[in-house]
Amino acid sequence: MQNKTLRHNKIKEILKDHHIGNQEELVKLLAGEGIEVTQATLSRDFQELGVIRTVISDGNKYTLNVEEAGNQIRKLISFEILSVEFNEMLILVRTLAGRAQGVAHYIDKLNSNIVLGTIAGDDTIMIVPSSINKIPEVVELVNKIMNEEKT
Repeated sequence: MQNKTLRHNKIKEILKDHHIGNQEELVKLLAGEGIEVTQATLSRDFQELGVIRTVISDGNKYTLNVEEAGNQIRKLISFEILSVEFNEMLILVRTLAGRAQGVAHYIDKLNSNIVLGTIAGDDTIMIVPSSINKIPEVVELVNKIMNEEKT
């Protein structure tokens, strides 16, 4: 799984930084980074990451379909959150071991005006709400994320 995650991260990085017109170019760039991948595996990776081929003025370009990538990430995040607890000031989210930082990053990237920010350890996230009055909304948001694919 770690190799797959590393490969997916490298694919996203390359697609962000380079104009990739075909899969062979990406296979070569990945090989240059020490990541050997077959065309079949790359096609599966594209599907999982939501990579699409778009037509631009000088040909084709592979890019991340932000909406589809978001759906894939949301599916993963929903399984990584174990519980949410809160008091009068803060919200704590428990995650699978080693996943708190990824989940916290996802919550931060939602750019919700009810969340000031997050702090993540290994399996626990502290969410700082924009106001103590927003705690119920933040808890509802986390519960919605947590139960998104489970219902």
